[in-house]
Amino acid sequence: FVQALFPNDPASRMNYIKVYFPTKYDYIMSSMKFLIPSFIFTLILLMVFVYTIVVAFRQKRLTEMKNDFINNMTHEFKTPISSISLAAQMLNDDSVRKSPGMMQHIATVINDETKRLRFQVEKVLQLSMFERQKATLRLQEIDANSAISNIISTFKLKVESYGGKIEADLRAENALVEVDEMHFTNVIFNLLDNAVKYRREDEPLRLTVSTADVGGDKLEIRISDNGIGIKREDLKKIFEKFYRVSTGNRHDVKGFGLGLAYVHKMVRELNGTIRAESDFGHGTTFIINLPLTTIN
Repeated sequence: FVQALFPNDPASRMNYIKVYFPTKYDYIMSSMKFLIPSFIFTLILLMVFVYTIVVAFRQKRLTEMKNDFINNMTHEFKTPISSISLAAQMLNDDSVRKSPGMMQHIATVINDETKRLRFQVEKVLQLSMFERQKATLRLQEIDANSAISNIISTFKLKVESYGGKIEADLRAENALVEVDEMHFTNVIFNLLDNAVKYRREDEPLRLTVSTADVGGDKLEIRISDNGIGIKREDLKKIFEKFYRVSTGNRHDVKGFGLGLAYVHKMVRELNGTIRAESDFGHGTTFIINLPLTTIN
């Protein structure tokens, strides 16, 4: 009909259509309204699919972490048990029993490995602590300088067995803090033990533990090493439960992935703060700040 009216004038035909098609918008919308439910349904399906994929990967990661935890726990228990068993077998040797020096050495080994085994059991028991909102602590006032000095004396043999050296720089004039002594000792031991685990193979281990007064009301404890360091992307995750920093081709680093998570939790329970600074390939420093009980 329109073509018959304007056989030789296409422009006039288009203008005529525009003028006599006033419901064009409603027509288009009515044609599209059937697509809107389909689009919404497709979007919902896509979101459900993405969520399912995320959950599946998260479950896979948790399963891998659980398996690593079990494997590492088994290794950590086997090592001290083997040492104690070997020491016990040596005691059956008559020549060993006749040597006071050797007897003293075996007694030291059994004592140290028993402490280590007890410490590993405590680490497993600490799992339940992470589920609680508040840990049960036996708070007492101690001199952090004195406690750290004793810890260093105990840990010195382990560092020297790897050809390393540990030094103390306890400059804090006021080091009285209210802590649970057992957990405070475990915190320092965990950080020192991490330094040994993540030492460099091409350079002797150097460990420094220092204290200083901060702001007049806080004690700062720094534990520094010259180990392999931590990558920047790992620094944000090192205090997460079960998280373990990748060690590349090294397979001798064992642990539960609980050490730093435990350290972080206990420092917070003591109303303190902890952070880590690291230069990858050159070493790491852990910095703890604890409130003082006595202000000069």
